[in-house]
This record gives sequence, structure tokens and C-alpha cells, in this order.
Amino acid sequence: MNAAPSVSYSITVRLEVPAGGAAVSHLTTSVEEAGGLVTALDVTASGHERLRIDVTCAARDADHADEIVAVLRTLPGVDIGKVSDRTFLMHLGGKIEMTSKHPIRNRDDLSMVYTPGVARVCLAIAKNREDARRLTVKRNSVAVITDGSAVLGLGNIGPEAAMPVMEGKAALFKRFGEIDAWPLCLDTQDADEIVAVVKAVAPGFAGINLEDISAPRCFEIEARLREALDIPVFHDDQHGTAIVVLSALINALRVVGKELSEVRVVMSGAGAAGTAIMKLLLDAGVGHIVAADIDGIVHRGRTGMGDELTWIAEHTNPDSLTGSLADAMVGADVFIGVSAPNIITADNVATMADKSIVFALANPEPEIHPAEATKHATVVATGRSDFPNQINNVLAFPGVFRGLLDAQSRDITGEMLVAAAKALASVVTDSELNATYITPSVFNPDVHTAVAKAVRVAAGGPVDLPATTEQTI
Repeated sequence: MNAAPSVSYSITVRLEVPAGGAAVSHLTTSVEEAGGLVTALDVTASGHERLRIDVTCAARDADHADEIVAVLRTLPGVDIGKVSDRTFLMHLGGKIEMTSKHPIRNRDDLSMVYTPGVARVCLAIAKNREDARRLTVKRNSVAVITDGSAVLGLGNIGPEAAMPVMEGKAALFKRFGEIDAWPLCLDTQDADEIVAVVKAVAPGFAGINLEDISAPRCFEIEARLREALDIPVFHDDQHGTAIVVLSALINALRVVGKELSEVRVVMSGAGAAGTAIMKLLLDAGVGHIVAADIDGIVHRGRTGMGDELTWIAEHTNPDSLTGSLADAMVGADVFIGVSAPNIITADNVATMADKSIVFALANPEPEIHPAEATKHATVVATGRSDFPNQINNVLAFPGVFRGLLDAQSRDITGEMLVAAAKALASVVTDSELNATYITPSVFNPDVHTAVAKAVRVAAGGPVDLPATTEQTI
């Protein structure tokens, strides 16, 4: 797939060119001829003979950015100075920080924020540990926890390399949910140690967000923590993905005029995300799902299956279909892929039912190029931001946790996840809905408030929040 230029690979090149003439137009033309996209051009210094210009442009990837710089070096009279990668610049020193809610201006402030005044608050919490939700940051805090074993599509890169992703997650929690999230990257991939560490730090948080932990350990870790803790534990790779997929499917079915209970769904991928999607679809009322992995269709007679595949075999594939993924797709209404790139073709999609739906969510390369899928499918979605209908977890997790925290929920249930998906789907109105708009923008202000309210109510919290969330003593 030849990706379009993206701001993710945006660079700023500082250079000097001759003043006057066509030097500036030569710069922009050269970038565009090299396949880049000029997004800004700023004159930072000017003289009678020379101009200093910062050219900002988007590239397809890091190698393409280098190619653009090489082209600029060949232009006559152009001197290249500093080349800055804008994404790396944004990460210098990290992306988040802690700030105080109260100014410490004098001795009185210090004596209340810290000693001796703070001791009275500590004793109050010691008498009633539930007061930690009222009197500390706990009530609005989520721990974002990873072991670095399955980071994005990068694999097992370790806790230090996972930190930029966890920082980004924390920033998104704050931006879209007004939640204080704290990244904790653990230097262990032992399930027992991870469970022990999370249990030990849990008193300081009102929720746990597990992130980028490889399967099948993620299933065990989540299940054990849910059993042990009195706060909700949410594995975003599983449940965040599942919520957005169900929401998008609800709207895609609105487009094609089909019902959840009537469609036949084929899934490629039975890992963490795939299993969670299947479970949520079943909770939502989908009655016919067939799953396939690298070894073919999952069915009751297949040997060598672990606990999760055994569960899938027992709860899906009611017709006991066997064979390959291509076999499973024949006559299916919906294809959902959370697996590997380029594993199906337009010919496979052509075998599906009329008005078919294809969610090719492998990232960065989907199971099928959207242009190929749309030859036969009515609705196509991917996990990418450069195609319509992006399935993006950020549509779900800030609102989900906002609702859980506002309800002071102690767990999270399938009912809450379904409520979140339905609320997210409802943000796309009938007048907006079409085959290329089944998921709302993450910047739509209704997204996170709608999801938060649905989860809050499903968790037993109030329908409406008070005008202020500050509590009195």
C-alpha cells in the first residue's frame, strides 16, 4: 500500500535560498514532485541577498523524508541547515507533567498542603479508607499499565520503549475525559509479578487500564486483577477495540438495512482484540460468528487449542464449519479482521452476501486495501486515519473511564461495554450517516460525554451529574 503523506512523518527543513526570483516556488515544486506535501513555509530571516526559510512538509515514512531532503540539497543556491522531525520534537522531555491544583504561595498554604495540616487528612483516611476517593487524587486517577510486550504493531520492545505510547494514552485521558492518568511501565513480563505489582499500587487509583500486554498472558492478568481488586480493570486492546467495532457495526448495519441478530460475521484473528470483539458481539445479540486464525476456522473438533480458542469454539460457529478463512467468507454479511496484512482479496469479498461490510483493521497494513474491498463491499472500515471510517480506541476509553469514575464503579461488565458502543453509535445522526461516515470524529464533543453517561448509568450511577463534581466535607 502506497500511503499518502502524513503529519506523523512531518519534518521542518531550515535552509537558505537566494532572495528574489523563483527560489521559493522551486522549493515547493521540488517537494511536491518528490511526493511530499508542503504544509508550511516560514521566512525566519531576510537580507538583501539571502532568505532563511523553514519548510515544513509531510512525507510517507522516514525514508521518504530523507529522500525529500536529498532532493532539496540538489537545488542550486540552496544551503540546507537543520532538519527537524516534528514528531520527535513533540516527545522531547515527554508529553505529560504533574501540576498542583492549589498554589503554594506562603507558609499557610504550605502548612495545609503538607505538614502539619495534612496529618489530619491522613488520619481521617486511616479511619475510613473510602475517604481516599474524596480526599485524594484517587477519585480521578487511572493507572495505565504495560509490560512492553505488544506495543502497537511493534511487538515486544520493552517497558522503556513503551513509555511514549503510555504517555500519549495519559494525555488522551486528560484531553478527552478530564482524567489524571499515570503511565506505569513494568520491567517484568511474568504474569505473577505483574499481578502483584498492580495489586500493590491499586490503592492510589480508581481504575486500571491495561495496555499492550501480549496474549495469552493478558487474559490471565486481567481476569486475576478483576477478581482481586475493588476497582474496574479494563484492557484497552481488548475492550476498547471491541466497543468501537460494535459501534461501527451498528451504524454500518443501519447503512445496509440489516439487523445484528440476523447477520453472519466472519472474523480473522483470535487474539486479545479478536476474542474481546467476539464476546461483545455475542453480548450485543449477534447470533452467528465464525472465527479463523492462522490455522483456519476455529471449530469444536479442532485439536491443540488453548483455553481462549476452546471458549471461541464452544460459543461460535454453530454450523461447525471447517476449512480456511476464504471458506468462511462465502455468504457472510460481515468480515472483521484483526490479524495480518493482505490476507484476503477482492475475489474473497465478492463471495460474501449482498451489501457486505468489511472491517480490515490490521495496522498499519490492513487485511485488504480499502480500494479493493470497496469493489464489492458496501461499507469498508480500517484502523488507519488516512481512510474513511477509522476504528480508533480513543473514541471509547476516555468516556468509558469517565463514566466508571463518576459512578464510583468497582468493576466493569459486558452490559456497560454494550451501553458504551450503542451510545457511541448514536452520536452519528441519521442525517450524517452514510457508507463513508459510520464513526464520529474523536473531536466531536458529544462522543465522550455520550459514552460517559451511558457507562455511568449502566454502572448504577446518576443519570445527571451535579453542576459541580466537587464534594463537601
